Amino acid sequence: MAVDAEENIADLSAAASAKGVELRLVIEVDVGMHRCGVQPGERVVELARAIAQSPGLKFAGLMTWESHATRIPDIERKRATILEALGLLVDSAERCREAGLPCQIVSCGGTGTYSISATVPGITEIQAGGGIFGDMLYLNQYGVDHEFALTIMSTIISRPTPTRIVVDAGKKAMSSDGEMPRPKDVDGIRQIKLSAEHATIELEAPNAELKAGNKIEWIVGYSDTTVMLHEEMYATRDGKVEVVWPILGRGKMR
Repeated sequence: MAVDAEENIADLSAAASAKGVELRLVIEVDVGMHRCGVQPGERVVELARAIAQSPGLKFAGLMTWESHATRIPDIERKRATILEALGLLVDSAERCREAGLPCQIVSCGGTGTYSISATVPGITEIQAGGGIFGDMLYLNQYGVDHEFALTIMSTIISRPTPTRIVVDAGKKAMSSDGEMPRPKDVDGIRQIKLSAEHATIELEAPNAELKAGNKIEWIVGYSDTTVMLHEEMYATRDGKVEVVWPILGRGKMR
């Protein structure tokens, strides 16, 4: 569990003490993303000390997310930005240790940075998750060329014109907020439009081979906001379904 304020610490200490349990906490450090997190350095040490002195809590380490580096196209500038950011995190961890506050976890990284972040001395954990799927956002915006493992299966329900294909999967089935999904094995695409329950593919030239009832498989635009739209995930190998995984977090936001 990550915290970045005394109020977080006080509330969690009270809850843990009431239940008679111990919570391990990490401090979120802002190294350039400018979302949550405290500033690196002495402010981190202050919060670590507050955690260590609070009943029911244990200081476990630090975490950050250097996401401001993900979209930098030049690899050397991206590397320099990541190294600078994580240098602040590692330095903060060392300051905690010098103050007698053991810092076991030094966590960072995402799919867009992990290949560089994982090489930084002092880092103990990488948080990259979406990369196991691969998607169009990670490829086009983060430069991560992973195999595409997550797809959406759709059915062609209409061929209104020789250059238009309509399928039964729209925004309710595959997110387009980060990047537009891409059909597999469909050439000569001029434009794709998503509505609530349909996707419309406009072709550059007529194609009579793709007919109503045929299947079109889509590479997802952004896996993070696509998986949560579904109840189950089908794991296939060599064209056969091997297992069906329930998506346990579906509909659990309260």
